[in-house]
Amino acid sequence: MTHYGDQMLVLLESVAACHGRFDLQDFARRWQNLFRNYTGYVDKATKATLQRFAEGYGPEASGSSSTDLAGAARIAPVIYALWSDPKSCVAAARAQTAMTHNNATVVEAAAYWTVVTQEVLLGKHPENALESALQKLSLPEAFASWVRHGLESAPMETEAAVLDFGQSCAVDGAFPSVVHCIARYANDLREGLIQNVMVGGDSAGRGLLVGMVLGAYLGFQAIPTEWIEKLLAGPKIRACVEQIELSRRQQAPPR
Repeated sequence: MTHYGDQMLVLLESVAACHGRFDLQDFARRWQNLFRNYTGYVDKATKATLQRFAEGYGPEASGSSSTDLAGAARIAPVIYALWSDPKSCVAAARAQTAMTHNNATVVEAAAYWTVVTQEVLLGKHPENALESALQKLSLPEAFASWVRHGLESAPMETEAAVLDFGQSCAVDGAFPSVVHCIARYANDLREGLIQNVMVGGDSAGRGLLVGMVLGAYLGFQAIPTEWIEKLLAGPKIRACVEQIELSRRQQAPPR
């Protein structure tokens, strides 16, 4: 799942344990526990954040200055739990991102992809959601440029498009690459994720967002069965989802 997939799983566990709510302190504690004896890759943003925690900073001020888009890509659990409360959902997405990537552009990227996914869940086609999310948020001009270039690249082969934008983790290349994959494969989640991986670079960070948006649009049935069956964290994910759903039912006002 990569170290960012592992962090997203920690976020899912936190939201489930907090009865479908986002609690920054709980997430911070679980996130730090993940890396106490972690055997996978640890990137610069994670190392810098761990250092700031060790120096006594709280989760509101622990974030690195990293420009990596992947910090904004872990947000699926908070959207799943809070999508019916748009403002709280966006606030949670920003807060979880800033805890490790306290870069204004990356934090706003989390808000943008949250709104895109909310729009898709309300029935919009992904391409329309990519456009409408720009209107709902006050974002730097660069965002509109990334969306425009990503959409314009949809007819291109994915390898050519991503190589043109840049394979690295930085938001200015990864963001339009995500837009490209969503626009080009709006009706084919499987092929979109495969082609994203085949390009290389930070395919994990891009894939978290591509899978989230296309999954919201196409539904659970779009995910290949064999991918689900072979997912080692599958039972844990299902248990967390069921816990969130139970909390949602318990908190629903009586009819």
